[in-house]
Amino acid sequence: MCGIVGYTGPRQAAPLLLEGLKRLEYRGYDSAGIALVADGRIEVHKAAGKIGVLEKQLGRTLPAGHVGIAHTRWATHGAPNTVNAHPHTDCGGTLALIHNGIIENAGVLRTALTKRGHVFRSETDTEVLAHLIEEWLAQQPGGALVEAVAGALHQVEGTYGIAVVATREPDTIVAARRGSPLLVAIGTGENFVASDASAVLAHTRSVVYLDDGEIAVVRPAEYRILDVDSVEKEKAVTRVDWDLATIERGGHAHFMLKEIMEQPESLRDTLRGHLLEEEGTARLGGLNLTDEQLLQVNRIVFTACGTSWHSALIGEYMMEELARIPSEVEYASEFRYRNPIVDERTLVVGISQSGETADTLAALREAKRRGARTLGLVNVVGSTIAREVDGGIYLHAGPEIGVASTKAFTSQIAALAILTLKMGRLRALSILQGREVVRALGRLPQLVERVLAKAPEVEHIAERMMRAQNVLYLGRGYNFPVALEGALKLKEISYIHAEGYPAAEMKHGPIALIDDLMPVVFIAPKDAVYQKVVSNVEEVKARGGRVIAVVTEGDAGVARLADHKIEVPETLDLLTPVLTVLPLQLLAYYIAVRRGCNVDQPRNLAKSVTVE
Repeated sequence: MCGIVGYTGPRQAAPLLLEGLKRLEYRGYDSAGIALVADGRIEVHKAAGKIGVLEKQLGRTLPAGHVGIAHTRWATHGAPNTVNAHPHTDCGGTLALIHNGIIENAGVLRTALTKRGHVFRSETDTEVLAHLIEEWLAQQPGGALVEAVAGALHQVEGTYGIAVVATREPDTIVAARRGSPLLVAIGTGENFVASDASAVLAHTRSVVYLDDGEIAVVRPAEYRILDVDSVEKEKAVTRVDWDLATIERGGHAHFMLKEIMEQPESLRDTLRGHLLEEEGTARLGGLNLTDEQLLQVNRIVFTACGTSWHSALIGEYMMEELARIPSEVEYASEFRYRNPIVDERTLVVGISQSGETADTLAALREAKRRGARTLGLVNVVGSTIAREVDGGIYLHAGPEIGVASTKAFTSQIAALAILTLKMGRLRALSILQGREVVRALGRLPQLVERVLAKAPEVEHIAERMMRAQNVLYLGRGYNFPVALEGALKLKEISYIHAEGYPAAEMKHGPIALIDDLMPVVFIAPKDAVYQKVVSNVEEVKARGGRVIAVVTEGDAGVARLADHKIEVPETLDLLTPVLTVLPLQLLAYYIAVRRGCNVDQPRNLAKSVTVE
């Protein structure tokens, strides 16, 4: 979940590394640090807090050096302070290392290394690696740094994405990965390593993604990729097609607001090329499964975490209603620790914005091991999930920098709809029903624009809600997952306690909490369960609750009872979540801003969860 960037080449490394860190700060912002190799020594600077604190400490005159590594941390082992910040060094300060992941046997290794005379300065698991590499270098005075790194990694259990520099090879960065994303970015007479392409887009678009068990040796004019047995490998070079502007705020106060407002375009990009109106179906060449193989599927398991888990719930409802395939949703973090029942006729669909979510990746690997076919719905081209599944759908929503996911969620719903359309048309869904879904999907971006135009209305409601201590979100059917997502957004960025519930379940406990101080947000479009929701609103009002309702334009039922209403256009029931979630994203955003919260970098969170 931390950010890694390294540089080796003719330019001064420090300004390039700091620039890269700023692009990666959404991946972790508990502390930051930089290590530079120059004049036969390694100079390390670290600071607790955001990258700005490190910059202030460095001052205007940045340390010199043409080779360096830098890191922004999301704390796992040890408090988020300066001592525990990366990079970490060996006893003699002859090498420095940055690390993303968790070394599971760090305690045992630390005890053994201490007995052998090593002195530890931090509480981190990472420092163990620095001392292991130090021992290998001492045992082989003429040995290569890459051999020492490989030897150390053979002793550790867990996950890692690391970058190492040493005075022994002052122009070299050695990088390695197991379970944590890492890439080599190729320049002209210079090269980079990074955990995310956004760190290096200003300098090159040519990248090589490392796979698990691979080690990279990176120098200014060359790079080599080795496997676990030190055999050199040929790797494809991928071109990153993002524009630099897509990872900048573009005049918006925050990335989150920018990404909310980008949703008409992100949806168009997700749907582009997939919809076939005449046939009433979807074109999905990336599935890598024939129609005959898809027809053999008799069960679907969606697996995901967080916001992606909420979209998976919507996918379950879609798939069972339209395609009539038994479906279920699993928390990825629980899936592989059970004894899941999957076989060759089970389709396991992993959903992840980053394509690097550790739990989702592990769940997909377990499903493949048990013989299931796997698909991935991911946003990042070249990500680990995208490379390991049998096939899938790229969201093409563009980079999402804000930690709280917004546009990826609506693109996931759209992608699930086209997957459902494909599966349904192979079964019992008629061509007329298919055409209706295709036309409704095609209209979605325009309807989203209409909802986002209501942002000033939502901002006004946020002013009334900003002092709430607890908020209840209620929905039914397709909009129960939207209630969960609305509550999650508010919790993530405003730190107000919120819960999402099926509206009918309110009577089985949460109704005890309702009073005139607790706002209740109803997601109540005119759908198949609308009349039931009206009754639930009546129950809240009878107990003095304050109701904020997301309703269909022209509604006279729920809107009559609500203290505040936000209208959305009418669409098919299965697509209402794309519209009803938008006011909830805006509501969370405006409440958080008014409470003075850091919207893009909420406390204790990071964008890509690459640890279990």
